[in-house]
Formats: sequence, C-alpha cells, structure tokens
Amino acid sequence: MEGEPTLQLRVFDLNCWAIRYLSKRRQERVQLIGDTLRREGFDLVLLQEVWSERDYSDLKVKLGGCYPFSHYFRSGVIGSGLCVFSRFPILDTLLYQYSLNGYPYMLQHGDWFCGKSVGLSRSRASAGMGVLASRPLFPPSSCQLHAEYCREKDAYLPHRLVQAWELAQFIRHTSKAADVVVLGGDLNMHPEDVGIRLLRGWTGLRDAFAEATRFEGCEDGCTLVPNNCFTVNSELLPFPLGIRIDYILYKAVSSFTVKCEELKTTTGTAPGMDIPFSDHEAVMATLRIRRQGQAAGDTLATAEPTLADVVTEARTEVGVGLRAARRQRYSAGRMAVLALLLLLLQAAAVLGALAGLAAGQPFPKLSFSLLAFLALGVLLLATGLHLFHTMEVKMLQGTEEQMRMALRALQERP
Repeated sequence: MEGEPTLQLRVFDLNCWAIRYLSKRRQERVQLIGDTLRREGFDLVLLQEVWSERDYSDLKVKLGGCYPFSHYFRSGVIGSGLCVFSRFPILDTLLYQYSLNGYPYMLQHGDWFCGKSVGLSRSRASAGMGVLASRPLFPPSSCQLHAEYCREKDAYLPHRLVQAWELAQFIRHTSKAADVVVLGGDLNMHPEDVGIRLLRGWTGLRDAFAEATRFEGCEDGCTLVPNNCFTVNSELLPFPLGIRIDYILYKAVSSFTVKCEELKTTTGTAPGMDIPFSDHEAVMATLRIRRQGQAAGDTLATAEPTLADVVTEARTEVGVGLRAARRQRYSAGRMAVLALLLLLLQAAAVLGALAGLAAGQPFPKLSFSLLAFLALGVLLLATGLHLFHTMEVKMLQGTEEQMRMALRALQERP
C-alpha cells in the first residue's frame, strides 16, 4: 500500500566451515568474514559451522560497533556452530536440537557430535521513520541439516527428512506471534528435493532466489561450486555448475508483505584475496518489508498446491528408514545375545576348572581372559547400538505417525 512505512532488511547467510585444526586457513578466513561484515553493514547475519567459540568471540569483538546484538547457540559435543549477529535488539532466543542426526559411529562424518539444530532469535525491527508497526517482531533463524555425502546411496535421507519435518513444525509453532519470518542456513538439500518441498509447503516459506527481482552471482544461485578452492570437486562430478544447498527463506505472517528485491551470492575468492570466505558461497538478500492494511493469516500449504503428494513422498522415505533401523536394531540385539552366551559359556568353563572337573589339564588363563574381554567389549558395543537404534526406530515411528495424521487432515480438507 502506497504511503505505508517500509523497512529494508539486508540479510547475510554463510556456512563458515570454521573447524579448529581441520578447516584450511580458518583464522584468516574468519578475519576476512569479519572485515566484510563490518564494511557492508548488513542488518542481520546468520552463520553456520562456527564451531570454535573463540572465533565467535573474535567476531563479536570485531563487529560489536556494527552489530550490537548477537547470540551463539550451544549444543552437541562440539557445538551447533550456529550464531546470529543483528543490528536490531534480540528479545529472546531458543534452540531446538533435532531428534535424529546421523550415527555416532560414523566418525568420518561427525554430524552426530555437533548436534545439528535450529536457533531462533526473536527481534524487534524499526524503520528510519520510527517503529514500523505496533509489534514488528520477526524470528530470524539459523539452521543446518544433516549433510548428504552420497546422493546415489543417501543413507541419511530419512534423518534429514525428520529434521526437515521438525524444522517445519518448529517454524509453524514459533511464528504465530511474529510478523515476518526469516530462515537462513545450509539445508543440505537441492531445491527440488522432497525435504525442501516439504519445508516450504508446510510453512509457506518463500525462496529468496526464486522470488528475487534482481539476482547477481553464481549461475542458478549455486552455493557449492567447482571453482571454489576448498570444494572437493569429486563430490560435484554429477553437477558441473555446482549445487544450491544454502537458502534464505522468508514469509509474512500478519499484516505485512515481504518482497525480495535483490539476491546475491559470492563468486569465488573475496575481493583482493586469493581465498574465498568458505567452501560455501555466501548468500545475501535485500528484503522489503511493508505493512498492509489487512492482516494476512498463516495459511497451510500456501507454497505447495500438491502438499499431500509431498507429505506422502516424505512419509514413504521415512518408512524406508524405519525398516532399515529395525534391521539394524535386530542385528545389534542378536550380536549382544551371542556375546552374552559366549560370556556365559566361558563362566561355565571357569567354574568347571575351579571345581576340578578338568584336573590334570592346564587352564589357559591368558586365552580365556582375552576372549572374555573381547566378548565383553562386543556385548557393550552391541548393547549400545541396540539402544541407539531403538531410539532411532521410535523417532522415525513418531514422525511417520505425525505425517500420516497430517496427510489425513490434508485429504479431508474441502
């Protein structure tokens, strides 16, 4: 509506790939990111994979004058890596850690140890002419989902779909008191993957890349590109142009409209440097927030007219993961039982030797001890795996049931 006050919100999102001792030229890149953010003066900065709190503290000191409000979200063993810097006051924060996040024994991937999460920070924004509205609240969220690793045999797809479903539910239930919702992060999903379609369809979030009036950056908005010196090019062989897995999503909930005026991505090395910010390209969006005369409700499935089909597809994949988890639970349980039987047999043999049933024959103490330690180790490991996969089965079952109820509600809608 012409004449109504507007607010221009400039958002910066980046997967920083800042892992101490593992990420290449980490400190140099963190310094470069801080210098750029200070120079550009964004309104909102959403960062992922800042797994060193020292890096966050250094950024906070460097950016304090430009971004007086910030928060670091802690979770998992090594930390969520999520943090937010804001020009607007942060009223409160909330962290939700996904119920499923890979496997602790997949040490080479490590997603389980960082406790993948979504971090929400509720802010109050104002325009230059004064307050934009009576309650111009928006919860900017920074999130990261489980990585894909292998697209042809994606063992983590059920976990990532559970995360996408929980993220969608989280957004729906935390955005009711907000005017505008902004979500940024490394979702580890291609734009047409079932998980991103489920997230957008269930929440009504709009993709800044698809909605932008102007775009500047990598072709097709890709954020993982082959010409990045930190990218493992073998992982991008099926995608010569790269892939788009980092997003800025948004929607208006109440009496506001949001329009993406411009979207940019970085394109390789930073200005005047021989390295990029990260192995991911940064995403920068300029959102125009305008108050409208009539409140707009938070409607379901505004972004996906075929949401029932998307939920059905996601539920099928979760069901596949559920059957695989049950098989793994059964295998671990069987291994634990066999190890327990071996221990019992060894105990019986020891008791027999002590009772003199094997008199005159030397008792192989060393062999029995080694075998007992091995059986005990297998028993403990198998029991731990059985418990873990039991919890995995319950989480997958719960999500499958939620999707079934949601699907029934969608099908019953007039």
